[in-house]
Amino acid sequence: MEKIMHTPSLPKLSLSTRLFSWEFFLLLITAAVFVINSLASPYFLDPWNLSDATFNFVEKAIVALPVAMLIISREIDLSIASIIALASVAMGFMAQTGADSALIVLAGLGVGLLCGLVNGLLVTRFQIPSIVVTIGTMSLFRGISYILLGDTVMKDYPQDFAYFGQGYVYAMFSFEFVLFLVLALVFYLLLHKTNFGRRTYAIGNNPTAAFYSGINVARHRLILFVLVGLVCGLAAVLLTSRLGSTRPTIALGWELSIITMVVLGGVNIMGGSGTIAGVFIAVFLMGLVTFGLGLLNVPGIVMSIIIGGMLIGVIAAPVLLKKFKNRKPGS
Repeated sequence: MEKIMHTPSLPKLSLSTRLFSWEFFLLLITAAVFVINSLASPYFLDPWNLSDATFNFVEKAIVALPVAMLIISREIDLSIASIIALASVAMGFMAQTGADSALIVLAGLGVGLLCGLVNGLLVTRFQIPSIVVTIGTMSLFRGISYILLGDTVMKDYPQDFAYFGQGYVYAMFSFEFVLFLVLALVFYLLLHKTNFGRRTYAIGNNPTAAFYSGINVARHRLILFVLVGLVCGLAAVLLTSRLGSTRPTIALGWELSIITMVVLGGVNIMGGSGTIAGVFIAVFLMGLVTFGLGLLNVPGIVMSIIIGGMLIGVIAAPVLLKKFKNRKPGS
């Protein structure tokens, strides 16, 4: 029987500690970006524009939540965008058979879960590094999508299927956005308030010590890969519903944006630390940046350069800061 690892309760953080936290720094940057965008474009503060802006990042943000937990456990999944594509293709073929929306959604979730299971088994059973496995499955899943669909586009979805990606729950709050808020709360509780979350941190800090403490490290990581795949399937449902079509290029290049959200949120790319709160704030920061640049008609390729620069900067900053602190006076 697996031993339950008990950890002492964490002390409450002082006000000064909170003010110098990464999450507080992100809040300041997000507020600054909000002010700059409102001054740069007269259309930014329009309530409906702000509401519609959430469509541009919510699906990525939903996937970022389980990916954050996976990275905290010292693993990574680079096949997330390809899983979304393959799940979308599966939903497209299901729609062609005349299936209703419920079966189409189940197809997307099922394919996503299966892809996550494949990744997890390859990593945990065969001891292959996750970065190697998921680079391979990234090409595999996307390649299967191209083989099955070719250059064609599937559009024959039931009318009520559009609600998942285009519907509103109340006033200007879309179904996607409300779902993201609910999932953010769920993952916050899962990571920070349960034994499962404590095991995730323990594995990320020292997998060997976690194993000898009674944690089934392989099974835990397998569950995380399956969870990532399942949420990718959910993102495929939302994205396909919003676009109203399926094509093999769907979600192309999303890996960079999603991992940037996670790392920008303060999750250590080497594992062991990070919070859902940080990822939550980073999601809105990136959303505001891309939305503001879009209002200024900045080309997509420039946005990609900016996002890539943010990713490199966030990863490099702690390393440079540590070297600066350890530098001997006069050296």
